[in-house]
Amino acid sequence: MGYVSTTTHVGGSQVLGIIPTALAEGNFAGKIVGEEFRVPTMQDRIWKMLDNSDAFITLLGGIGTLEEIFQIASWAQLNIHQKPIGQLTVDGFFNKLLSFLD
Repeated sequence: MGYVSTTTHVGGSQVLGIIPTALAEGNFAGKIVGEEFRVPTMQDRIWKMLDNSDAFITLLGGIGTLEEIFQIASWAQLNIHQKPIGQLTVDGFFNKLLSFLD
């Protein structure tokens, strides 16, 4: 996320980092660029991302990334939002997951 946010910010685009307080205070966030908005919980983070996003693109990640993309996808199925959702697959990273979901 750091490289993407820094490159986006340097390119002149708006960057909003939404981070749970526990992660920010635990020094997991790295260097902050653009605007930072702290929230109490991961669930609050997802709601805030939903409110501030035009679309969702999943980059390579771990359990937290999967949790967030499944939350956003399930909300789309429930018509809570109709925003586009995509995955950036590098070296087939998401291929097995997408095959399973098919």
